Amino acid sequence: MDDKPETTANSAGNDNAEKAPENWTTGDEAMTGAQASYLQTLCEEAGVEFDDSLSKAEASERIDALQNETGRGDNG
Repeated sequence: MDDKPETTANSAGNDNAEKAPENWTTGDEAMTGAQASYLQTLCEEAGVEFDDSLSKAEASERIDALQNETGRGDNG
């Protein structure tokens, strides 16, 4: 397994390291207000229960999964 973070190019063409949520130093903190709001919207659209106890990392992973499920994800 490669331990290097995935990189993506931003709009300026620079490469930015993108860490997996489980590697975030603040990933175990409570999800942000923005994450909670968006996650609640996605849960409603997907017809699943919203869990307000998720950490930042867990919320990020759940958002990714629900974006794919609801068709809101960036499939670019």
